[in-house]
Amino acid sequence: MDNDRSVGAVSKPSHKAQRVSRRSVLAWMAGGIGAVATASVAGIELVDHGVLPGKQFLNEIDGACNVASPTLSFAPLGPSSSGHFPSRARRREVGFTIAYPPGHHLGDQLPLIVMLHGFGDDHSSALSGMSPAQAVALRYSGRVTTATAMVTVDGGNGYWNPHPHDDPMGMVVDELIPMCQRRGLGAAPEQIKLMGISMGGYGALAIAERHQGLVTGVAAISPAIWTSYEEANAANQGAFASATAFNDGDVITHAQNLRGVSVRVASGVDDPFHGGVVSFAKALPDRSTVIFSSGCHDNAYFLAEEPQSVEFLSRTVVHGTPT
Repeated sequence: MDNDRSVGAVSKPSHKAQRVSRRSVLAWMAGGIGAVATASVAGIELVDHGVLPGKQFLNEIDGACNVASPTLSFAPLGPSSSGHFPSRARRREVGFTIAYPPGHHLGDQLPLIVMLHGFGDDHSSALSGMSPAQAVALRYSGRVTTATAMVTVDGGNGYWNPHPHDDPMGMVVDELIPMCQRRGLGAAPEQIKLMGISMGGYGALAIAERHQGLVTGVAAISPAIWTSYEEANAANQGAFASATAFNDGDVITHAQNLRGVSVRVASGVDDPFHGGVVSFAKALPDRSTVIFSSGCHDNAYFLAEEPQSVEFLSRTVVHGTPT
């Protein structure tokens, strides 16, 4: 890892000896449930390394997913506005929420964070443990973050990349952002930033790479990054329409397109996507911020990283460097 990058501890935390071991748990399962009675040692290793389902369950059992809950403090919330618009790119109505920071009102000109949700979520549940209005009213280190609006939107489950008959990336770039700019949000000389969790973390990186010059900052929490189309297709056949679509949206291959963009990426070392995030981090331009710390791919980790991600984006300036 380049010295210019800010990188958290990358070694896995040592688990206390008194915790139940993964193999003990599986042995117990094999003894008590006939369906797993024939599990082999090789199968146990595959589960332990996340190739087969069950790694997150095992991590939760032995404490690898334990993350300290952040102490959250908010200034009096600003207003929020929710609605729908017809998306030609997605060929359907999509919902959205725009939240304004404390002391601001609809119509104010402000920088904008576009927050992309994870798989199975929508504009109403894009963040973990807080609303968009709370996110832009967070007190970080005793002070309110720089005034920034936030918008969330329905992107479906297509990993924020173009599919036949459904293009959530086109919706964000060609419809959502222009709509917000007409309302004074993210319009020049203000800035647009992207933030996302899991699928949304991948989507934020992919949009920034494929639309250079669109955004000044990206914050990706636990981004769902696969290293090959075969790996992605085996896990989720709806993520990419084809191998070509995967290659076009391969954030590792195109990571240098983020040069000049302020980037923050955070991943738990027991996240099943962690290997892909490590490969992505190695490909990032210098001066990117990469945080590797204890945690899994779960709401506890997402919530723990949200305040720092919002604060990081609120500090980015026109040239993409945090102030």
